[in-house]
Amino acid sequence: MAHPRRRAGAAAGLVALAALTACSSVDPADTLEVTMWGGASQRVHLASYVRPWGEQNGIKILQDSPTDYAKLRAQVESGNVSWGVVEVEPNFAENACDSGLITPLSPEIFDAARSAGIDSRYVSECAVPNLLYAFNIAYNTDAFPHGHPTTWAEFFDTARFPGKRGFWNYATGGIFEAALLADGVAPEDLYPLDIDRAFRKLDTIKDSIVFYNTGDEQTQLVASGEAPLVMAWNGRIAQAAMDGEPVANEWGQNMVSYDQIVIPRGYPNTDTAMRWMTHFLGDTEGQARDAEESQFSPVNPHALDLVEPELARELSTYPPNLDKSSVVIDYKYWAEHYAEVSERLNEWTLS
Repeated sequence: MAHPRRRAGAAAGLVALAALTACSSVDPADTLEVTMWGGASQRVHLASYVRPWGEQNGIKILQDSPTDYAKLRAQVESGNVSWGVVEVEPNFAENACDSGLITPLSPEIFDAARSAGIDSRYVSECAVPNLLYAFNIAYNTDAFPHGHPTTWAEFFDTARFPGKRGFWNYATGGIFEAALLADGVAPEDLYPLDIDRAFRKLDTIKDSIVFYNTGDEQTQLVASGEAPLVMAWNGRIAQAAMDGEPVANEWGQNMVSYDQIVIPRGYPNTDTAMRWMTHFLGDTEGQARDAEESQFSPVNPHALDLVEPELARELSTYPPNLDKSSVVIDYKYWAEHYAEVSERLNEWTLS
């Protein structure tokens, strides 16, 4: 089953360009297949920091999408692994590493991460980050021209700020962290999450909640005013604002999140995948190009210095935005509790 995340544009849809293998005369040993979440973002990632490396090193870059955890498992268990580098969620990477589905990374990759100054919280035994973003309060600028919520407590205040609230219908999407912050839990005391307390807080605005499943639904909700307040991915709102939609990001109490890249166990060109990952972590120019096009933050902090200043202001790692951050999503917690909390969220939404 494919993961529900659809941050990339729907117009791009699913991309399946792995057919390059069928018509290429390139030695299979000189290829690297990259699988991500698809759409416009994947095209930008490949163009910014994968294909240039492939061209410089004589490696044919193949791609597939979207990431699908069931397919990854099936490839590994059948011993027929074609996916070389795969973009995943950190909680999946944590469990997949423990179960042997993905490969522990080489010492050279960890050395590259340290040399690049990458935050160690985003690095694990089998995974390194490929992008950073934030869960923000997004608001309709027409609905709130003279003041909008700047905290999660205000986001939950439907008397002072009327209208529907949009949330991602996904347990790790920040809904429980937002509810607890709104209920007065200090950021440093957030984990382990008090899920019972979070549901009690969510009960107070249940009739005002609209769930979305895709990035397009997210922006449509807030841009149309159907839900003038939405918990959003900062990049999607920034992109919509640049397209002229009446939306904006509020950075108060934003929550930092990230994606990781991993190598499925048994991939024939594992050494090639690790060589690219080592390069990627220090590739400030490639990461800066990607950030300007995708609106996701680079993982190498030095890359931010190369981003056009006007565009950098909408990135989660822009220092004034980072200063307003409340927490980094704890995916070790979610690796342990994702299944049980997801089941409760599904039951709650249907009740």
